[in-house]
Amino acid sequence: MAAMEVVEEEQGEMSSSNSSSNVMCQLTDPEGNPLGVAMYLPQSAGPKELQIMVNKLLNNEEKLPYAFYVSDQELVVQLGSYLQKNKVSVEKVLTIVYQPQAVFRIRPVSRCTATIAGHTEAVLSVAFSPDGRHLASGSGDTTVRLWDLTTQTPMFTCTGHKNWVLCIAWSPDGKHLVSGSKAGELQCWDPQTGKPSGNPLIGHKKWITGISWEPVHLKAPCRRFVSSSKDGDARIWDVSTRKCVICLSGHTLAVTCVKWGGDGVIYTGSQDCTIKVWETSQGKLIRELKGHGHWVNSLALSTEYVLRTGAFDHTGKQYSSPEEVKEVALERYNKMKGNSPERLVSGSDDFTMFLWEPAVSKHPKTRMTGHQQLVNHVYFSPDGQWVASASFDKSVKLWNGITGKFVAAFRGHVGPVYQISWSADSRLLLSGSKDSTLKVWDIRTQKLKQDLPGHADEVFAVDWSPDGEKVASGGRDRVLKLWMG
Repeated sequence: MAAMEVVEEEQGEMSSSNSSSNVMCQLTDPEGNPLGVAMYLPQSAGPKELQIMVNKLLNNEEKLPYAFYVSDQELVVQLGSYLQKNKVSVEKVLTIVYQPQAVFRIRPVSRCTATIAGHTEAVLSVAFSPDGRHLASGSGDTTVRLWDLTTQTPMFTCTGHKNWVLCIAWSPDGKHLVSGSKAGELQCWDPQTGKPSGNPLIGHKKWITGISWEPVHLKAPCRRFVSSSKDGDARIWDVSTRKCVICLSGHTLAVTCVKWGGDGVIYTGSQDCTIKVWETSQGKLIRELKGHGHWVNSLALSTEYVLRTGAFDHTGKQYSSPEEVKEVALERYNKMKGNSPERLVSGSDDFTMFLWEPAVSKHPKTRMTGHQQLVNHVYFSPDGQWVASASFDKSVKLWNGITGKFVAAFRGHVGPVYQISWSADSRLLLSGSKDSTLKVWDIRTQKLKQDLPGHADEVFAVDWSPDGEKVASGGRDRVLKLWMG
């Protein structure tokens, strides 16, 4: 009962301890592990008191912020009023899930600060560098552009592709940028000069559908990345030797997406309805994840955010050596992952999603249904607690990232939603749609926080910078827009 006494000590007025006004509660972490034993809490206890309790029970030296959830709904009032409002019986033990929150808070973006022309065709992809200092875009005009974020003007135009640039990816140490085109070629660029580092990487026979880098906590400096293609293969490349090291073949149709996981395995999703898991020393197939009834369109990892940003966080700290980068990245990865296995979510043309723990089982943990049309993009929040999905049914849906349970639907777009991106603190979600708008959704209130019109046509690509300061968007109107708080 020590924790209970803590609360009573902090809350002088909570001394009444007759059990009729108390509620038997069990605190658990998001994975369902109990924190201490179930105990009676006064009905007057709210998030503030629970916060004090959890910090005490976890022996946190620094007091950390937590949010509290009762059956996927955030507890923002005192227990008593929650029970009354939701007509919850006090006979049963009430499970309260505590979720660590980011210590920093990101401001919602609210205005367009720059509309930058330059591309002569649609902007198909935008991506901030891991430290948030640089921005790259790929376009149907066959170029990649690097933009200066301080002056909000074009810095370099990278030419060399012969066809549309469909995807771009920064290495997690920020030293390289790779782009893939509709012609199937890949090109590596030096972000400092905008010049190609060497000749194009040739091997794929059809267009490139995805690019993912080897995590920097596994190997620094970054050298290897994997690309997926419509030709049915995924290939691992080494940027220093400029060669394809391993070809991952086994899919019978186009490979639509690829992710390099934190434990070093590669996941590929395909139009053949399967997801394959590969080891990366010889390219052997480890397991096959089956369940979807149609094309797999999108894959997301629970650790994706720390894999993408490596050693960089919202503080903007820079590092001098690859060893230091590797060490900090490993620390961040381990902290984010905790003791639980890496989770994978897949979104498909069959309108459904699956949540997997590929290291544990080849069977899905759960099937996530509710979308009325194909699922175009899935994305885990940086803290791994949520999954967001964007669909052609014009909605964005929010799911519990651990159980896969449906939490909320965000409605407001009047066209298919193409892409989504999270704020670094996992409190806000951004979506870009065919309806020419961007929208920012508040995860806590589950409501629209900001409507961002301004594009003249469909918005194909959105990205929220890792430092939380800026959002970039691009689309059919050929302009790149920067948005700030």
